[in-house]
Amino acid sequence: MVDRKDPLPVTRQCALLDLPRSTLYHVPKPVSDEELELMALIDRCHLKHPFYGSRRIRDWLEDQGHRVNRKKIQRLMRTMDLTAQYPKRNLSLANQAHKVYPYLLRDHIIDRPNQVWATDITYIPMARGFVYLVAIMDWYSRKVLSWRVSNTLDASFCVAALEEALQTHGTPEIFNTDQGSQFTSEDFTGVLKRHDIRISMDGKGRWVDNVFVERLWRSVKYEEVYLRAYDSIGEARASLGRYFAFYNTERRHQSLDRRTPDSVYYQPAVRLAA
Repeated sequence: MVDRKDPLPVTRQCALLDLPRSTLYHVPKPVSDEELELMALIDRCHLKHPFYGSRRIRDWLEDQGHRVNRKKIQRLMRTMDLTAQYPKRNLSLANQAHKVYPYLLRDHIIDRPNQVWATDITYIPMARGFVYLVAIMDWYSRKVLSWRVSNTLDASFCVAALEEALQTHGTPEIFNTDQGSQFTSEDFTGVLKRHDIRISMDGKGRWVDNVFVERLWRSVKYEEVYLRAYDSIGEARASLGRYFAFYNTERRHQSLDRRTPDSVYYQPAVRLAA
C-alpha cells in the first residue's frame, strides 16, 4: 500500500510494489451498475463472436432482452478496448505517431520454447468495476510467462509484464503483438530493441494472427473470471495468480499431447506433436 506520508518517495514505493504511478493517480470515472452489466454481456458476446461489430452486438443484446442504442455500445466497446476482429482495409493506425512492424509468423515453423512470444490485453469484469489484463505467452508451450492487471490502458503495465518475462525467462527470437498503442509505443518496442528481439505485429483486425493468446482469454474467462465476482483489484490479482499457476502446471492441453505448458516449456524434447 502506498503511503504518501512515508519519507520514501512515492516513485520508489511504486517501484517496490511493482505498481505503475498512473494507477496511483488515476481517478476512474464512476460506471453505473447498468453499464457494468452491459459491459459484462458485451464481453461474453465478443468472446463468442469476435467478428461482431456494434450493430450485431446491439442485435444480440436485444435478443437477450436489452434494448441499447448503437452509440452507447460503441462507447462501451471503446472503454473495454474491443473491436470487431475481421480483415479490413488499413485506413488508420492505432497511433499514427508509432511505427507498425510487419507480421513475421506466416508459414513460420515454431518448434522450440523461447522462439516466439506473444502478448495481448483483455477486459476483466469485477463486481463493481473492471480492470485490464495483459499476459505474455510462449507460443510453442502455451506457457504464461508473466501477466499484470491495471485499471488503465497505460503502456506501463505492459512494459512491466515484458520486463518480468525477460528477467525470468530470457529472450525470445521474435515477439508478436497486435497494433494496439501500448505495444507500438516506444516504451514497449524500445525494450524489445534493446534485447535484439525481432518485432512482429498482427495484421489489423486479424485475431487469427495471435490465435493462441485469444484461446488463452477464452480459457481464463470461462474457467476463472466468469465464475467469480472480484470485489477489488487485489482480489482479482490474487485469484488470477492462482489460475495462471494452475494453467501452467496442472491444466493439460490436447494440442500439447495432453501435457501441461510447464512440462513442454522445460522439457520440449519430450513433446511428440505440435
